[in-house]
Amino acid sequence: MRCSNFFLPTMRQDPSDAEVPSHKLLLKAGYIRQLGSGIYCYLPLAHRSLQKICAIIREEHEKIGALEFHLAALHPAEVWTDSGRWDTMGDNMFRLKDRTGRDLCLGMTHEEIFTFIARRELNSYKDLPQIWYQIQTKFRDEPRPKNGLLRTREFTMKDSYSFDQDAEGLDAAYEKHRRAYENIFDRCGLKYSIVDASSGAMGGSVSAEFVVAAEAGEDEFVSCAGCGYSANTEVASSQPPAIDDPETENDQPAPVHTPDQKTINDVAEFLGVEPGRQIKSLLFVAENKPIMVLVRGDDQLNEAKLESALGTDIFRPARPAEIVEILGAEAGSLGPVGIKDVRIISDNALKGRRNMVCGANKDNYHLTGVTPGLHFQAEYIDLRTARAGEPCPSCSQPLAITNALELAHIFKLGTRYSKAMGATILNREGKEIPIVMGSYGIGVERVLVAAIELYHDDDGISMPPSIAPFQLIITPVKYDDDHQQEVADKLYSQCREMGIDVLLDDRKLSPGVKFKDADLIGIPVRITIGPRGLKQGNVEVVNRRTKEKIDCPIENAAEKTKQLLDNYK
Repeated sequence: MRCSNFFLPTMRQDPSDAEVPSHKLLLKAGYIRQLGSGIYCYLPLAHRSLQKICAIIREEHEKIGALEFHLAALHPAEVWTDSGRWDTMGDNMFRLKDRTGRDLCLGMTHEEIFTFIARRELNSYKDLPQIWYQIQTKFRDEPRPKNGLLRTREFTMKDSYSFDQDAEGLDAAYEKHRRAYENIFDRCGLKYSIVDASSGAMGGSVSAEFVVAAEAGEDEFVSCAGCGYSANTEVASSQPPAIDDPETENDQPAPVHTPDQKTINDVAEFLGVEPGRQIKSLLFVAENKPIMVLVRGDDQLNEAKLESALGTDIFRPARPAEIVEILGAEAGSLGPVGIKDVRIISDNALKGRRNMVCGANKDNYHLTGVTPGLHFQAEYIDLRTARAGEPCPSCSQPLAITNALELAHIFKLGTRYSKAMGATILNREGKEIPIVMGSYGIGVERVLVAAIELYHDDDGISMPPSIAPFQLIITPVKYDDDHQQEVADKLYSQCREMGIDVLLDDRKLSPGVKFKDADLIGIPVRITIGPRGLKQGNVEVVNRRTKEKIDCPIENAAEKTKQLLDNYK
Protein backbone atom coordinates (compact mmCIF):
# COMPACT_ATOMS: atom_id res chain seq x y z
CA MET A 1 0.00 0.00 0.00
CA ARG A 2 1.18 3.51 -0.84
CA CYS A 3 0.46 6.47 1.42
CA SER A 4 -0.73 8.47 -1.57
CA ASN A 5 -3.61 5.98 -1.87
CA PHE A 6 -4.18 5.51 1.87
CA PHE A 7 -6.40 7.44 4.27
CA LEU A 8 -4.12 8.68 7.07
CA PRO A 9 -5.87 11.49 9.02
CA THR A 10 -3.29 11.98 11.80
CA MET A 11 -3.55 14.86 14.26
CA ARG A 12 -0.73 17.03 15.60
CA GLN A 13 -2.40 17.93 18.91
CA ASP A 14 -3.80 15.64 21.61
CA PRO A 15 -7.60 15.46 21.47
CA SER A 16 -9.04 17.47 24.35
CA ASP A 17 -11.80 15.01 25.23
CA ALA A 18 -9.58 11.94 25.64
CA GLU A 19 -8.01 10.94 28.95
CA VAL A 20 -6.34 7.51 28.78
CA PRO A 21 -3.37 6.92 26.42
CA SER A 22 -5.14 4.46 24.12
CA HIS A 23 -8.06 6.83 23.55
CA LYS A 24 -5.76 9.78 22.80
CA LEU A 25 -3.55 7.80 20.46
CA LEU A 26 -6.33 5.98 18.59
CA LEU A 27 -7.81 9.38 17.74
CA LYS A 28 -4.53 11.18 17.14
CA ALA A 29 -3.10 8.41 14.95
CA GLY A 30 -6.23 8.26 12.80
CA TYR A 31 -7.40 4.80 13.86
CA ILE A 32 -10.91 5.79 14.97
CA ARG A 33 -13.42 8.62 14.90
CA GLN A 34 -16.33 9.09 17.29
CA LEU A 35 -19.87 9.03 15.90
CA GLY A 36 -21.76 9.39 19.18
CA SER A 37 -21.46 8.66 22.88
CA GLY A 38 -19.78 5.27 23.12
CA ILE A 39 -20.08 4.74 19.35
CA TYR A 40 -16.97 4.70 17.14
CA CYS A 41 -16.12 4.24 13.48
CA TYR A 42 -13.00 2.23 12.70
CA LEU A 43 -10.86 3.85 10.01
CA PRO A 44 -8.49 1.80 7.80
CA LEU A 45 -5.63 1.57 10.32
CA ALA A 46 -7.87 0.20 13.08
CA HIS A 47 -9.72 -2.07 10.68
CA ARG A 48 -6.48 -3.64 9.47
CA SER A 49 -5.29 -4.29 13.02
CA LEU A 50 -8.65 -5.69 14.12
CA GLN A 51 -8.75 -8.00 11.10
CA LYS A 52 -5.31 -9.34 12.01
CA ILE A 53 -6.46 -9.98 15.58
CA CYS A 54 -9.51 -11.81 14.25
CA ALA A 55 -7.34 -13.90 11.93
CA ILE A 56 -5.21 -15.05 14.88
CA ILE A 57 -8.35 -15.85 16.86
CA ARG A 58 -9.75 -17.90 13.97
CA GLU A 59 -6.53 -19.84 13.47
CA GLU A 60 -6.27 -20.81 17.14
CA HIS A 61 -9.94 -21.81 17.32
CA GLU A 62 -9.59 -24.01 14.28
CA LYS A 63 -6.76 -25.81 16.08
CA ILE A 64 -9.14 -26.85 18.86
CA GLY A 65 -11.83 -27.96 16.43
CA ALA A 66 -14.15 -24.98 16.84
CA LEU A 67 -16.71 -24.24 14.11
CA GLU A 68 -17.47 -20.66 13.13
CA PHE A 69 -21.05 -19.34 13.02
CA HIS A 70 -22.51 -15.91 12.39
CA LEU A 71 -25.69 -15.48 14.37
CA ALA A 72 -28.33 -12.77 14.40
CA ALA A 73 -27.66 -9.61 16.44
CA LEU A 74 -31.40 -8.87 16.63
CA HIS A 75 -33.13 -11.26 19.05
CA PRO A 76 -36.79 -11.95 19.83
CA ALA A 77 -37.59 -11.47 23.51
CA GLU A 78 -38.93 -15.02 23.81
CA VAL A 79 -35.46 -16.54 23.65
CA TRP A 80 -34.24 -14.40 26.54
CA THR A 81 -37.45 -15.06 28.46
CA ASP A 82 -36.75 -18.81 28.16
CA SER A 83 -33.42 -18.36 29.97
CA GLY A 84 -34.89 -16.02 32.57
CA ARG A 85 -32.60 -13.13 31.61
CA TRP A 86 -35.06 -10.85 29.79
CA ASP A 87 -35.82 -9.12 33.09
CA THR A 88 -32.51 -9.58 34.89
CA MET A 89 -30.31 -7.90 32.26
CA GLY A 90 -31.93 -4.60 33.18
CA ASP A 91 -31.26 -1.28 31.47
CA ASN A 92 -27.99 -2.42 29.89
CA MET A 93 -29.97 -4.28 27.24
CA PHE A 94 -31.05 -2.34 24.14
CA ARG A 95 -34.76 -3.13 23.76
CA LEU A 96 -37.08 -2.27 20.91
CA LYS A 97 -40.38 -3.26 19.32
CA ASP A 98 -41.10 -4.13 15.72
CA ARG A 99 -44.02 -2.65 13.77
CA THR A 100 -46.39 -5.24 15.25
CA GLY A 101 -45.38 -4.41 18.82
CA ARG A 102 -43.30 -7.56 19.32
CA ASP A 103 -40.45 -7.18 21.84
CA LEU A 104 -36.92 -7.51 20.50
CA CYS A 105 -33.42 -6.72 21.74
CA LEU A 106 -29.92 -6.20 20.39
CA GLY A 107 -27.66 -9.02 21.52
CA MET A 108 -25.36 -8.29 24.45
CA THR A 109 -24.14 -11.88 24.32
CA HIS A 110 -25.26 -15.09 22.61
CA GLU A 111 -25.67 -17.82 25.22
CA GLU A 112 -29.40 -17.92 24.54
CA ILE A 113 -29.07 -18.06 20.75
CA PHE A 114 -26.45 -20.81 20.70
CA THR A 115 -28.50 -22.77 23.25
CA PHE A 116 -31.59 -22.26 21.08
CA ILE A 117 -29.77 -23.90 18.14
CA ALA A 118 -28.34 -26.69 20.32
CA ARG A 119 -31.83 -27.41 21.70
CA ARG A 120 -33.10 -28.09 18.19
CA GLU A 121 -30.10 -29.73 16.57
CA LEU A 122 -28.27 -31.76 19.24
CA ASN A 123 -30.20 -34.87 20.24
CA SER A 124 -27.76 -37.56 21.36
CA TYR A 125 -24.43 -38.00 23.10
CA LYS A 126 -23.21 -39.06 19.65
CA ASP A 127 -23.60 -35.43 18.53
CA LEU A 128 -21.13 -34.27 21.18
CA PRO A 129 -18.70 -32.73 21.90
CA GLN A 130 -19.18 -29.52 19.95
CA ILE A 131 -17.39 -26.14 20.07
CA TRP A 132 -19.16 -23.33 18.22
CA TYR A 133 -17.99 -19.73 17.96
CA GLN A 134 -18.55 -16.45 16.20
CA ILE A 135 -16.99 -13.00 15.91
CA GLN A 136 -19.96 -10.67 16.12
CA THR A 137 -21.04 -7.15 17.04
CA LYS A 138 -22.53 -6.82 20.52
CA PHE A 139 -24.57 -3.99 22.00
CA ARG A 140 -24.74 -2.64 25.55
CA ASP A 141 -26.65 0.46 26.63
CA GLU A 142 -23.69 1.61 28.68
CA PRO A 143 -24.81 4.38 31.08
CA ARG A 144 -21.40 6.08 31.17
CA PRO A 145 -19.38 5.44 28.01
CA LYS A 146 -15.78 6.61 28.43
CA ASN A 147 -12.11 5.96 27.70
CA GLY A 148 -12.51 5.41 23.99
CA LEU A 149 -12.92 1.75 23.07
CA LEU A 150 -12.76 0.59 26.69
CA ARG A 151 -16.37 1.34 27.57
CA THR A 152 -18.59 1.53 24.51
CA ARG A 153 -22.16 0.83 23.46
CA GLU A 154 -21.20 -1.21 20.40
CA PHE A 155 -18.23 -3.59 20.33
CA THR A 156 -16.91 -6.77 18.73
CA MET A 157 -16.79 -10.00 20.69
CA LYS A 158 -15.46 -13.43 19.92
CA ASP A 159 -17.75 -15.74 21.84
CA SER A 160 -17.50 -19.51 21.75
CA TYR A 161 -19.56 -22.20 23.43
CA SER A 162 -18.78 -25.80 24.24
CA PHE A 163 -21.41 -28.53 24.45
CA ASP A 164 -20.66 -31.78 26.31
CA GLN A 165 -22.50 -34.59 28.02
CA ASP A 166 -20.70 -34.41 31.36
CA ALA A 167 -18.38 -32.42 33.62
CA GLU A 168 -15.29 -34.23 32.33
CA GLY A 169 -16.07 -33.07 28.81
CA LEU A 170 -16.55 -29.51 30.03
CA ASP A 171 -13.22 -29.61 31.86
CA ALA A 172 -11.50 -30.67 28.63
CA ALA A 173 -13.19 -27.92 26.59
CA TYR A 174 -12.33 -25.32 29.24
CA GLU A 175 -8.66 -26.29 29.15
CA LYS A 176 -8.64 -26.24 25.33
CA HIS A 177 -9.90 -22.66 25.42
CA ARG A 178 -7.47 -21.68 28.13
CA ARG A 179 -4.53 -22.90 26.02
CA ALA A 180 -5.97 -21.36 22.85
CA TYR A 181 -6.32 -18.00 24.60
CA GLU A 182 -2.73 -18.17 25.80
CA ASN A 183 -1.62 -18.79 22.21
CA ILE A 184 -3.79 -15.94 20.92
CA PHE A 185 -2.45 -13.36 23.36
CA ASP A 186 1.13 -14.59 22.98
CA ARG A 187 0.83 -14.20 19.22
CA CYS A 188 -0.69 -10.74 19.66
CA GLY A 189 2.41 -9.75 21.62
CA LEU A 190 0.68 -8.99 24.92
CA LYS A 191 1.91 -9.36 28.50
CA TYR A 192 -1.06 -10.73 30.42
CA SER A 193 -2.13 -12.54 33.57
CA ILE A 194 -4.78 -15.20 34.15
CA VAL A 195 -6.82 -14.55 37.30
CA ASP A 196 -9.70 -16.21 39.11
CA ALA A 197 -12.91 -14.28 38.47
CA SER A 198 -16.57 -13.90 39.30
CA SER A 199 -19.13 -15.44 36.94
CA GLY A 200 -21.60 -12.61 37.60
CA ALA A 201 -24.73 -12.48 35.46
CA MET A 202 -23.35 -15.21 33.19
CA GLY A 203 -23.81 -17.86 35.86
CA GLY A 204 -21.81 -21.05 36.20
CA SER A 205 -19.39 -22.45 38.73
CA VAL A 206 -15.85 -21.54 37.60
CA SER A 207 -14.44 -18.68 35.57
CA ALA A 208 -11.13 -16.99 34.83
CA GLU A 209 -10.15 -13.68 33.27
CA PHE A 210 -7.21 -12.81 31.04
CA VAL A 211 -6.08 -9.32 32.01
CA VAL A 212 -3.36 -6.81 31.18
CA ALA A 213 -1.93 -4.59 33.89
CA ALA A 214 -2.77 -1.03 32.83
CA GLU A 215 -3.55 2.21 34.65
CA ALA A 216 -6.44 2.76 32.25
CA GLY A 217 -8.04 -0.53 33.26
CA GLU A 218 -11.30 -0.37 35.20
CA ASP A 219 -10.79 -3.73 36.90
CA GLU A 220 -8.36 -4.61 39.68
CA PHE A 221 -6.65 -7.87 40.41
CA VAL A 222 -4.85 -9.18 43.45
CA SER A 223 -1.55 -11.01 43.04
CA CYS A 224 1.04 -12.67 45.24
CA ALA A 225 4.70 -12.69 44.26
CA GLY A 226 5.34 -15.52 46.69
CA CYS A 227 3.11 -18.29 45.35
CA GLY A 228 1.58 -16.85 42.17
CA TYR A 229 -1.95 -16.55 43.57
CA SER A 230 -3.98 -14.12 41.45
CA ALA A 231 -7.65 -13.19 41.36
CA ASN A 232 -9.95 -10.38 40.39
CA THR A 233 -10.80 -8.28 43.45
CA GLU A 234 -14.41 -9.43 42.99
CA VAL A 235 -13.41 -12.90 44.24
CA ALA A 236 -9.96 -12.44 45.81
CA SER A 237 -9.38 -13.59 49.38
CA SER A 238 -6.84 -12.47 51.95
CA GLN A 239 -6.12 -12.86 55.61
CA PRO A 240 -7.62 -9.87 57.48
CA PRO A 241 -5.44 -8.20 60.09
CA ALA A 242 -5.85 -9.91 63.46
CA ILE A 243 -7.53 -7.98 66.28
CA ASP A 244 -7.52 -8.91 69.96
CA ASP A 245 -10.90 -8.66 71.64
CA PRO A 246 -10.92 -7.81 75.36
CA GLU A 247 -13.01 -9.84 77.76
CA THR A 248 -16.57 -8.61 78.23
CA GLU A 249 -17.81 -7.72 81.68
CA ASN A 250 -21.46 -8.54 80.90
CA ASP A 251 -23.18 -11.66 79.60
CA GLN A 252 -25.63 -9.57 77.63
CA PRO A 253 -25.04 -6.66 75.25
CA ALA A 254 -25.34 -3.24 76.88
CA PRO A 255 -27.13 -0.37 75.09
CA VAL A 256 -25.20 2.90 74.84
CA HIS A 257 -26.62 6.28 73.83
CA THR A 258 -24.77 7.48 70.73
CA PRO A 259 -26.54 10.67 69.60
CA ASP A 260 -26.01 11.51 65.91
CA GLN A 261 -23.21 8.94 65.58
CA LYS A 262 -24.07 7.33 62.24
CA THR A 263 -20.84 6.09 60.69
CA ILE A 264 -18.25 3.55 61.79
CA ASN A 265 -15.70 6.33 62.27
CA ASP A 266 -18.19 8.47 64.23
CA VAL A 267 -18.83 5.61 66.66
CA ALA A 268 -15.12 4.76 66.86
CA GLU A 269 -14.30 8.29 67.99
CA PHE A 270 -17.33 8.63 70.28
CA LEU A 271 -16.90 5.31 72.12
CA GLY A 272 -13.16 4.90 71.73
CA VAL A 273 -13.65 1.57 69.95
CA GLU A 274 -11.56 1.02 66.82
CA PRO A 275 -13.45 0.26 63.55
CA GLY A 276 -12.17 -3.33 63.48
CA ARG A 277 -14.06 -4.06 66.72
CA GLN A 278 -17.36 -2.88 65.25
CA ILE A 279 -19.91 -4.78 63.17
CA LYS A 280 -21.06 -3.01 60.02
CA SER A 281 -24.70 -3.99 59.40
CA LEU A 282 -26.20 -3.54 55.92
CA LEU A 283 -29.75 -4.36 54.88
CA PHE A 284 -30.49 -5.68 51.37
CA VAL A 285 -33.62 -6.91 49.63
CA ALA A 286 -33.39 -10.01 47.41
CA GLU A 287 -36.48 -11.51 45.77
CA ASN A 288 -38.62 -9.26 48.00
CA LYS A 289 -37.07 -10.66 51.20
CA PRO A 290 -34.84 -8.70 53.63
CA ILE A 291 -31.28 -9.88 54.20
CA MET A 292 -28.86 -8.42 56.75
CA VAL A 293 -25.23 -8.54 55.67
CA LEU A 294 -22.44 -8.13 58.24
CA VAL A 295 -18.79 -7.23 57.77
CA ARG A 296 -16.11 -5.97 60.11
CA GLY A 297 -16.23 -2.22 60.60
CA ASP A 298 -12.89 -1.64 58.88
CA ASP A 299 -13.80 -3.83 55.88
CA GLN A 300 -15.73 -3.15 52.69
CA LEU A 301 -18.48 -5.47 51.45
CA ASN A 302 -17.69 -7.16 48.15
CA GLU A 303 -21.03 -7.20 46.31
CA ALA A 304 -19.80 -9.73 43.74
CA LYS A 305 -19.21 -12.20 46.58
CA LEU A 306 -22.63 -11.39 47.98
CA GLU A 307 -24.15 -12.08 44.57
CA SER A 308 -22.50 -15.50 44.50
CA ALA A 309 -23.72 -16.21 48.03
CA LEU A 310 -27.29 -15.26 47.17
CA GLY A 311 -27.23 -17.13 43.88
CA THR A 312 -28.86 -14.20 42.09
CA ASP A 313 -27.94 -10.77 40.80
CA ILE A 314 -31.43 -9.48 41.60
CA PHE A 315 -30.81 -7.73 44.89
CA ARG A 316 -30.48 -4.15 46.05
CA PRO A 317 -29.83 -2.07 49.15
CA ALA A 318 -32.99 -1.57 51.18
CA ARG A 319 -34.57 1.85 50.83
CA PRO A 320 -34.62 4.17 53.90
CA ALA A 321 -38.36 3.65 54.48
CA GLU A 322 -37.95 -0.13 54.17
CA ILE A 323 -35.13 -0.13 56.72
CA VAL A 324 -37.26 1.68 59.29
CA GLU A 325 -40.26 -0.56 58.59
CA ILE A 326 -38.26 -3.81 58.93
CA LEU A 327 -35.83 -2.96 61.74
CA GLY A 328 -37.37 0.05 63.48
CA ALA A 329 -34.39 2.34 63.05
CA GLU A 330 -32.55 4.30 60.40
CA ALA A 331 -29.30 3.24 58.75
CA GLY A 332 -26.40 3.93 61.11
CA SER A 333 -28.13 2.33 64.10
CA LEU A 334 -28.62 -1.19 62.72
CA GLY A 335 -27.43 -4.49 64.11
CA PRO A 336 -28.14 -8.24 64.12
CA VAL A 337 -29.06 -8.68 67.79
CA GLY A 338 -32.72 -9.52 68.42
CA ILE A 339 -33.99 -9.24 64.85
CA LYS A 340 -36.53 -11.77 63.59
CA ASP A 341 -37.57 -13.07 60.18
CA VAL A 342 -34.48 -11.62 58.55
CA ARG A 343 -31.76 -13.81 57.06
CA ILE A 344 -28.30 -12.87 58.40
CA ILE A 345 -25.16 -13.45 56.33
CA SER A 346 -21.82 -12.60 57.93
CA ASP A 347 -18.29 -12.35 56.68
CA ASN A 348 -15.92 -15.00 57.98
CA ALA A 349 -13.83 -12.36 59.73
CA LEU A 350 -16.56 -11.98 62.38
CA LYS A 351 -16.64 -15.68 63.27
CA GLY A 352 -15.16 -16.32 66.72
CA ARG A 353 -15.05 -12.63 67.64
CA ARG A 354 -16.38 -11.29 70.97
CA ASN A 355 -17.17 -8.09 72.82
CA MET A 356 -17.96 -6.10 69.69
CA VAL A 357 -20.09 -3.02 68.97
CA CYS A 358 -23.07 -2.82 66.62
CA GLY A 359 -26.23 -0.81 66.15
CA ALA A 360 -29.13 -1.45 68.56
CA ASN A 361 -31.93 -1.12 65.97
CA LYS A 362 -32.95 1.97 67.88
CA ASP A 363 -32.07 5.42 66.60
CA ASN A 364 -29.04 6.96 68.34
CA TYR A 365 -28.19 3.77 70.25
CA HIS A 366 -25.54 1.10 69.88
CA LEU A 367 -24.81 -2.15 71.71
CA THR A 368 -21.50 -3.03 73.32
CA GLY A 369 -20.36 -6.48 74.41
CA VAL A 370 -21.81 -8.27 71.35
CA THR A 371 -20.47 -11.76 70.64
CA PRO A 372 -21.30 -13.40 67.27
CA GLY A 373 -22.64 -16.92 67.72
CA LEU A 374 -23.88 -16.11 71.22
CA HIS A 375 -26.03 -13.04 70.80
CA PHE A 376 -27.02 -13.71 67.19
CA GLN A 377 -26.69 -16.52 64.65
CA ALA A 378 -25.54 -16.06 61.05
CA GLU A 379 -24.35 -17.86 57.93
CA TYR A 380 -20.59 -17.33 57.52
CA ILE A 381 -18.92 -16.88 54.14
CA ASP A 382 -16.19 -14.71 52.58
CA LEU A 383 -17.77 -11.31 51.90
CA ARG A 384 -14.96 -8.82 52.40
CA THR A 385 -12.86 -7.03 49.78
CA ALA A 386 -9.17 -7.94 49.94
CA ARG A 387 -6.74 -5.06 50.42
CA ALA A 388 -3.19 -4.43 49.26
CA GLY A 389 -0.56 -5.55 51.74
CA GLU A 390 -2.78 -8.12 53.47
CA PRO A 391 -1.40 -11.66 53.75
CA CYS A 392 -2.00 -14.04 50.84
CA PRO A 393 -4.56 -16.78 51.68
CA SER A 394 -2.15 -19.42 50.36
CA CYS A 395 1.32 -18.43 51.56
CA SER A 396 0.84 -15.33 53.79
CA GLN A 397 3.09 -13.11 51.67
CA PRO A 398 1.75 -9.54 51.21
CA LEU A 399 -0.68 -9.10 48.32
CA ALA A 400 -0.43 -6.45 45.62
CA ILE A 401 -3.39 -4.87 43.83
CA THR A 402 -3.01 -3.76 40.22
CA ASN A 403 -5.29 -1.91 37.82
CA ALA A 404 -6.25 -4.24 35.00
CA LEU A 405 -7.79 -4.18 31.57
CA GLU A 406 -9.89 -7.29 30.93
CA LEU A 407 -9.19 -9.01 27.60
CA ALA A 408 -11.20 -12.18 27.92
CA HIS A 409 -13.34 -14.27 30.25
CA ILE A 410 -13.93 -18.02 30.24
CA PHE A 411 -16.78 -19.71 32.12
CA LYS A 412 -17.88 -23.18 33.08
CA LEU A 413 -21.61 -22.63 32.67
CA GLY A 414 -22.64 -26.20 33.44
CA THR A 415 -26.37 -26.68 32.87
CA ARG A 416 -27.42 -23.11 33.74
CA TYR A 417 -28.83 -22.40 30.25
CA SER A 418 -29.58 -25.89 28.98
CA LYS A 419 -31.89 -26.61 31.93
CA ALA A 420 -33.66 -23.27 31.65
CA MET A 421 -34.15 -23.60 27.89
CA GLY A 422 -34.73 -27.34 27.64
CA ALA A 423 -31.57 -28.22 25.68
CA THR A 424 -31.24 -31.95 26.36
CA ILE A 425 -29.71 -35.05 24.79
CA LEU A 426 -30.08 -38.79 25.28
CA ASN A 427 -27.04 -40.32 27.00
CA ARG A 428 -25.64 -43.82 26.44
CA GLU A 429 -28.34 -45.30 28.67
CA GLY A 430 -31.10 -43.54 26.73
CA LYS A 431 -31.77 -41.12 29.59
CA GLU A 432 -32.60 -37.50 28.78
CA ILE A 433 -30.01 -35.18 30.36
CA PRO A 434 -29.25 -31.45 30.03
CA ILE A 435 -26.26 -30.50 27.88
CA VAL A 436 -23.23 -29.30 29.86
CA MET A 437 -21.99 -25.97 28.51
CA GLY A 438 -19.07 -23.58 28.66
CA SER A 439 -18.83 -19.99 27.42
CA TYR A 440 -15.63 -18.23 26.34
CA GLY A 441 -15.31 -14.58 25.24
CA ILE A 442 -12.64 -12.24 23.89
CA GLY A 443 -13.14 -8.49 23.46
CA VAL A 444 -11.55 -7.92 20.06
CA GLU A 445 -11.13 -4.15 20.42
CA ARG A 446 -9.71 -4.69 23.89
CA VAL A 447 -6.77 -6.57 22.39
CA LEU A 448 -5.97 -3.51 20.28
CA VAL A 449 -6.42 -1.17 23.25
CA ALA A 450 -4.24 -3.36 25.48
CA ALA A 451 -1.42 -3.33 22.93
CA ILE A 452 -1.49 0.48 22.85
CA GLU A 453 -1.70 0.81 26.64
CA LEU A 454 1.28 -1.54 26.99
CA TYR A 455 3.41 -0.18 24.17
CA HIS A 456 3.40 3.57 23.66
CA ASP A 457 5.78 6.44 24.27
CA ASP A 458 5.89 10.20 23.83
CA ASP A 459 6.04 9.79 20.05
CA GLY A 460 2.99 7.57 19.71
CA ILE A 461 2.06 3.90 19.40
CA SER A 462 4.48 0.96 19.19
CA MET A 463 2.39 -1.92 17.89
CA PRO A 464 3.47 -5.58 18.00
CA PRO A 465 4.23 -6.71 14.41
CA SER A 466 1.58 -9.43 14.39
CA ILE A 467 -1.30 -6.97 14.83
CA ALA A 468 0.18 -3.71 13.53
CA PRO A 469 -1.77 -2.22 10.61
CA PHE A 470 1.49 -2.46 8.66
CA GLN A 471 4.73 -4.15 9.71
CA LEU A 472 7.07 -1.87 7.78
CA ILE A 473 7.01 1.66 6.45
CA ILE A 474 9.47 2.72 3.77
CA THR A 475 10.17 6.45 4.04
CA PRO A 476 12.14 8.14 1.29
CA VAL A 477 13.23 11.60 2.41
CA LYS A 478 12.25 12.92 -1.01
CA TYR A 479 10.26 10.47 -3.11
CA ASP A 480 10.37 12.64 -6.25
CA ASP A 481 14.15 12.23 -6.33
CA ASP A 482 14.73 9.63 -9.05
CA HIS A 483 17.36 7.63 -7.14
CA GLN A 484 15.38 7.55 -3.88
CA GLN A 485 12.21 6.58 -5.78
CA GLU A 486 13.99 3.75 -7.59
CA VAL A 487 15.39 2.30 -4.33
CA ALA A 488 12.08 2.77 -2.49
CA ASP A 489 10.05 1.04 -5.21
CA LYS A 490 12.52 -1.85 -5.43
CA LEU A 491 12.53 -2.41 -1.65
CA TYR A 492 8.74 -2.12 -1.60
CA SER A 493 8.43 -4.93 -4.15
CA GLN A 494 11.04 -7.11 -2.41
CA CYS A 495 9.36 -6.80 0.98
CA ARG A 496 5.92 -7.58 -0.43
CA GLU A 497 7.30 -10.69 -2.12
CA MET A 498 8.72 -11.79 1.26
CA GLY A 499 5.28 -11.49 2.83
CA ILE A 500 6.00 -8.30 4.77
CA ASP A 501 2.97 -6.02 5.13
CA VAL A 502 4.52 -2.76 3.93
CA LEU A 503 3.45 0.85 3.53
CA LEU A 504 5.41 3.15 1.21
CA ASP A 505 5.31 6.82 2.16
CA ASP A 506 5.38 8.42 -1.28
CA ARG A 507 3.77 11.67 -0.11
CA LYS A 508 5.27 15.02 -1.06
CA LEU A 509 5.74 16.10 2.55
CA SER A 510 8.72 17.10 4.65
CA PRO A 511 10.81 14.27 6.15
CA GLY A 512 9.90 15.43 9.68
CA VAL A 513 6.17 15.03 9.04
CA LYS A 514 6.71 11.58 7.55
CA PHE A 515 8.85 10.42 10.49
CA LYS A 516 6.34 11.77 13.03
CA ASP A 517 3.48 9.96 11.30
CA ALA A 518 5.43 6.69 11.17
CA ASP A 519 6.16 6.86 14.90
CA LEU A 520 2.64 7.98 15.76
CA ILE A 521 0.77 5.18 13.99
CA GLY A 522 3.03 2.54 15.47
CA ILE A 523 4.57 0.68 12.53
CA PRO A 524 7.25 -1.61 14.04
CA VAL A 525 10.06 -1.04 11.49
CA ARG A 526 10.96 1.91 9.28
CA ILE A 527 13.40 1.97 6.39
CA THR A 528 14.60 5.50 5.77
CA ILE A 529 16.03 6.31 2.35
CA GLY A 530 18.08 9.50 2.14
CA PRO A 531 20.76 11.00 -0.10
CA ARG A 532 23.55 10.67 2.47
CA GLY A 533 23.05 6.95 2.98
CA LEU A 534 22.55 6.23 -0.70
CA LYS A 535 25.98 7.65 -1.45
CA GLN A 536 27.35 4.77 0.67
CA GLY A 537 24.90 2.27 -0.83
CA ASN A 538 22.97 2.12 2.47
CA VAL A 539 19.53 2.70 3.90
CA GLU A 540 18.64 3.16 7.57
CA VAL A 541 16.58 0.44 9.31
CA VAL A 542 14.87 1.71 12.49
CA ASN A 543 13.29 -0.36 15.26
CA ARG A 544 10.26 1.64 16.39
CA ARG A 545 10.23 0.33 19.95
CA THR A 546 13.94 0.51 20.82
CA LYS A 547 14.69 3.44 18.46
CA GLU A 548 17.81 1.53 17.37
CA LYS A 549 19.05 2.64 13.93
CA ILE A 550 21.10 0.36 11.68
CA ASP A 551 22.88 1.40 8.51
CA CYS A 552 22.24 -1.48 6.14
CA PRO A 553 23.30 -2.16 2.55
CA ILE A 554 20.37 -1.70 0.19
CA GLU A 555 20.55 -5.29 -1.03
CA ASN A 556 20.25 -6.61 2.57
CA ALA A 557 17.54 -4.27 3.85
CA ALA A 558 14.55 -6.50 3.13
CA GLU A 559 16.15 -9.52 4.81
CA LYS A 560 17.27 -7.41 7.78
CA THR A 561 13.69 -6.15 8.19
CA LYS A 562 12.38 -9.72 8.13
CA GLN A 563 14.86 -10.68 10.87
CA LEU A 564 13.83 -7.70 13.01
CA LEU A 565 10.16 -8.56 12.69
CA ASP A 566 10.71 -12.24 13.46
CA ASN A 567 12.63 -11.38 16.62
CA TYR A 568 10.68 -8.31 17.71
CA LYS A 569 10.55 -7.88 21.49
